[in-house]
Amino acid sequence: MIPHVHVIGASGRSGQALCRALLASGASYTPVVRDAGRWAMTGLPGVARVADLTGDMRPALEGAVRIASCAHARHIPAILAASPAESHVFLGSTRKFTAWPDAHGNGVLAGEAAFLASGRPGVLLHPTMIYGAAGEDNVQRLAALLRRLPLVPLPDGGRALVQPIYQGDVTRCLTAALARKWDGPQTVVIAGPDALPYADFVKAVARAAGLAAPRLMNAPAWLLRLALPFTRLPGLPRVRADELRRLLEDKAFPVEPMQALLGVRAISHEQGLRLTFEATGSVRQI
Repeated sequence: MIPHVHVIGASGRSGQALCRALLASGASYTPVVRDAGRWAMTGLPGVARVADLTGDMRPALEGAVRIASCAHARHIPAILAASPAESHVFLGSTRKFTAWPDAHGNGVLAGEAAFLASGRPGVLLHPTMIYGAAGEDNVQRLAALLRRLPLVPLPDGGRALVQPIYQGDVTRCLTAALARKWDGPQTVVIAGPDALPYADFVKAVARAAGLAAPRLMNAPAWLLRLALPFTRLPGLPRVRADELRRLLEDKAFPVEPMQALLGVRAISHEQGLRLTFEATGSVRQI
């Protein structure tokens, strides 16, 4: 049985999923959120403790034994400063590996450095792109785009590798990490079962959404950069320059550490996408 868990960011996508999994397993939790009203809207049981992640979190974390934080990893230093817990599980991101650092990735790196320097027991999980959560804007946004465009331009033909992970597998990794005793701070990448070219992932999303096979076009990155201002037009999804650059990066990671340390084998992309669209029932509008 997992000891009582203080879940930071409990009203977010991964936080809600974790609370539901803890509830189903018979474990208890205390939600720690910025907005009590947003927590109430989830319909989940539990009296929330309200905390400002940029302020003093000690009152919200008083008495904590296990802490699971689904908030951005940049908040790790503040959490550790306030935490009396004997073990911590944090969520980071594989964005830390990008060749084009941004505020998100730099925040993950800073949080990781603080955690490793602290010597505190626990683990920082670095997920790849997460899909399948209620309200996520990765796969659903892509499917909506595929429905509208007769021709889909992909930089370098979509040859760069991606390895997205289904939300249910992220939740299983979190609960496994909470159940494990950690000897000092560790980090683990959590990812889908295998990497595939982005073009193949786009085709898989179309199949799962019940759409026709997309017509993909190999487009030079420089040409797509010139077209970025047109994505600000009404009816089109906004695409930023940093998103375009990252579509040229391989995002492939070994999963053996995840399997060995957490005992989790991620489900296939086909199964994860099928579950995603079965849950939503339709492709959302852009």
